[in-house]
Amino acid sequence: MLSFKPSPKLEKELKRFQGICIKTALTLESMAPDESRYLNRFALISNVGASTRIENAILTDREIEWLDTTLSADPKQSAFEEKKSFILDKLSKDRERSIEEVAGCRQVLQTIYLQAKELSPLTETMIRGLHHELLRYYPPAQKHAGGYKTVSNQVISFNHDTGEKRTVLDPAPPGILTEMAMAELVQWYRQSIQEDVWPLLVATEFVFRFLAIHPFEDGNGRLGRALFLLILSQTDDQYLTALMPFLALDRHIEQNRMLYYSVLRQGSEGKFQADARGYKLEPMAWFFIKVFQEALGDIDLYRRHYAALRQFSEKTLAVLECFKTSPEKRLPIREIERATRLPRRTIQYALRILSDRQFIQRLGKGAASRYQLIF
Repeated sequence: MLSFKPSPKLEKELKRFQGICIKTALTLESMAPDESRYLNRFALISNVGASTRIENAILTDREIEWLDTTLSADPKQSAFEEKKSFILDKLSKDRERSIEEVAGCRQVLQTIYLQAKELSPLTETMIRGLHHELLRYYPPAQKHAGGYKTVSNQVISFNHDTGEKRTVLDPAPPGILTEMAMAELVQWYRQSIQEDVWPLLVATEFVFRFLAIHPFEDGNGRLGRALFLLILSQTDDQYLTALMPFLALDRHIEQNRMLYYSVLRQGSEGKFQADARGYKLEPMAWFFIKVFQEALGDIDLYRRHYAALRQFSEKTLAVLECFKTSPEKRLPIREIERATRLPRRTIQYALRILSDRQFIQRLGKGAASRYQLIF
């Protein structure tokens, strides 16, 4: 059972939130398979981009969409290694680690979307396996991928202006205490997810405790957020699980990053607690409700995007595709002319339609105008 008792105010909000989830899930029941795949891909790319950028990677969602398109053409697990040189050449070699982290995060989230039910009941072996997938494309991490930490991994913030260092998190020490804490956490989760009426609160406590343990040397933040998605995809709440493939939760965690760090700090005061009852978990629950509701708002926006795509002419789609194959660029009209071989007037008309429908944005004026994909 939960290590904290939710306040009456929180329980009231959870009931309201549950009603919103049911209503939204019911609107999606008649969704066509193509639209479902479109919304799931948006969620995948947004979650990969945001989760890796929270940990200081630098790829944009537009670049990740291009990378996903490139890798989706070849479903083999070895596709990234085979296409790595091409990807690095396109996205620049100075971002190699970001690209490797994005590829690993993409692999983990695809596994969760496709196999959430098969990964239930959750075990430590499964968590270690997902961690191995997360780091599989980052060679310096291969020696500790899938294994619990063997050295201390305090989270330290450094002020470059003053030289001041501050401990943001002092997690469980490596060795037996980390191993015991993880075993206890998984056992607690498997019991609580069956007993507690609010799966969102179970997922909140699990992820909070996981981050406080910080069981791995690298990748704890990315994996913790992925496990939050996994847990909510495994619940008996059919409406909640129906929504999870379409929610870009990490997109909104990124947009509320400072609040995210604040509630993490508030809940633990920066220290691992062997007894979870010592944590203050309700602020994190409120944070996740906020993030969840913001992510629900994306669904309507991207359903409108999908409907608009189906109405575009072949020439407008050709102009849009020109942006998707050049994720690193802000394109002038002359480059679009070269890529599409369409008349300038046709391109200008297509750009106006795409701008009005919020697929692209115009930067600059007159001859200096450039156009960029909005994701």
